[in-house]
Amino acid sequence: MKHTIWRAISEQQPGPKWADLFKGYWPDYRRWWLREGETARPTYSESRNALRDHMPELIPLYDELCELAGGGDKAARFLSFYCPPPYLSGCSQAIWPGAEPVLVRNYDYNPNAFDSVLLHTSWLGRKVMGVSDGLWGLVDGVNDAGLAVSLTFGGRRNVGEGFGIPLIIRYILQTCETAEQARKVLIRVPTHMSYNVTVLDKKRQYLTAMMAPDKPTIITHAAVATNHQETVDWVHHARFTATVERERFLLNRLTLHVDPEEKFIGAFLKPPLYSTAYAQGFGTLYTAVYRPRLGEMDIHWPGAIWHFEINNFQEGYRTVKTPDFAQAKTF
Repeated sequence: MKHTIWRAISEQQPGPKWADLFKGYWPDYRRWWLREGETARPTYSESRNALRDHMPELIPLYDELCELAGGGDKAARFLSFYCPPPYLSGCSQAIWPGAEPVLVRNYDYNPNAFDSVLLHTSWLGRKVMGVSDGLWGLVDGVNDAGLAVSLTFGGRRNVGEGFGIPLIIRYILQTCETAEQARKVLIRVPTHMSYNVTVLDKKRQYLTAMMAPDKPTIITHAAVATNHQETVDWVHHARFTATVERERFLLNRLTLHVDPEEKFIGAFLKPPLYSTAYAQGFGTLYTAVYRPRLGEMDIHWPGAIWHFEINNFQEGYRTVKTPDFAQAKTF
C-alpha cells in the first residue's frame, strides 16, 4: 500500500507556512511545468498581463505569493496558472436533492501528482477552505459567504490559451458570494482545457458550467457532472473512466428517489463512482462533502471522515492508504 500524508493548514495571510509549502513542492512542480520546454510556457509579462486582464483582484495576492516564492521568473510564471501544461483527472460530483444545500464530489487523480493539502486562508479579506492544487489553486472549496465550487475534467483533448482551472476556482471563491456571481466569472474567464464546474450557494441556487478553450462556456442547471460535456468527445477516455455510466447512476439517484443524505454520500465510496484505477492515475483520492450554508466540509475515505468548519478550522495530519501503482499511463 502507498501511504499519503494529508495536511490541514491554516494561515490567514500569505506567510511562512505557505512559503514552506512552496519550497517543498516547487521542485516537482518545476519539472512538470518545464516538461514541454520553457519556451512552451508564456513569459512573465504575458502571464501577469493575462491575470491583470481577467482576474485583476488577484494581482496583489499574486505579487505577494511570488515574493514569498523567492521572486524567480519561472516560479512567477508557474504561479500565474496561465497556459500550463495539459493535465487530466477523473471525478464525479452531484448536488444532493434534499433541502439542505450539499455538494458531494469524488476526486480521481494520480496520487503522485497531488498536493494532499487542505488549505484555510483569509486572503483578500475572505475566508476560504478547500483542497489545494498548485499551492494556491483549488480543485474544490467553500467560502465564508456560503458558496461551494467543485470541478471535473470535461473529457476533451483540446488545449488553448487560458488559465488552469484551479486558479479559476480560487478566484470564484475569493470574489463571489452567489451562484449568479460565479456564473458571470465562468462565462468571462478563459480556461486552457475543458472542465465542468459545479457551483452551489447557501440558498441552494446552483449551476454547472461546461468550459472549454475553443468555444463559449455553456451554463446548465445540471446537478450532476462527470467527465464529458453535452456529448462524448473523447471516446477512449470516456470508456476507460465510465463517465456515461457514472452520470447515469447519479441521475437515477436524483430522479428516481431521494436518498437520505448519509446514503447519498455513501454511494460515492462504492463502485461505480469510487474508482480503483490507480495504475492509470485515475483512482479516487477522496470524497468531499460541502455544506455551504453551514460553512462545513468533510473529507471521506473508506472507513474515515475528517471534518472541518470554516470559522473553527483545526490544523492536523492524516495518513491515508492507497494501493501501490505503476507509472500512470498516458491517453
